[in-house]
Amino acid sequence: MNRKRFFLISIILLLSLHMVAGAENEYGIVRAWFNGENATVNGIELKIGQPIEVKVELISKIDGNAYLELNEPGVTKGFEVIEGPSKLEEMLSNPKITTNWTQTYSWILKPNGAWKNGNAPINLFVSFSKKGNQKPIQFTIANPYILDEQYSGAVPTRATTAAPGETQSKEAPFIPAVFTVGALIMAWRLRRERS
Repeated sequence: MNRKRFFLISIILLLSLHMVAGAENEYGIVRAWFNGENATVNGIELKIGQPIEVKVELISKIDGNAYLELNEPGVTKGFEVIEGPSKLEEMLSNPKITTNWTQTYSWILKPNGAWKNGNAPINLFVSFSKKGNQKPIQFTIANPYILDEQYSGAVPTRATTAAPGETQSKEAPFIPAVFTVGALIMAWRLRRERS
């Protein structure tokens, strides 16, 4: 019975740590948000012209280089950049970064109408490199469904949106905290039943 408890608690703690850490490898950490929600976001419907915000934070564990590209996997490109440090499919380079280097990027995108009545994933490709060795990280930030309807609301700017640190401190720790507290309560109850 002791092994089962240890195994269950270990699994719960590992799952909660994964939610906090995001995507990472031995060279760096990548965190991403879609309209303030931690990536990967599903179940979103967007109208043509409806602005969305994508934020990406890179943290280096090495002295080297970091490369970043926001892209779409399909042939027909469903989004255009309203504001941001790059266009879609354009690589951003960060040469000569150091350990613990951190950079946050923010884009405002909108569906352009070229793709509708279907999903249009927004993907992220990041590569950290050290002395010619590349360590890539890739994932989908969001997979919104583009409606065949026009958006008529206001367009947000970076000044009116929350910073990634604010979003992360409000949302990210909650789920792991629930898992951790739940695991501790379960361990306490099992120990109490045993005595």
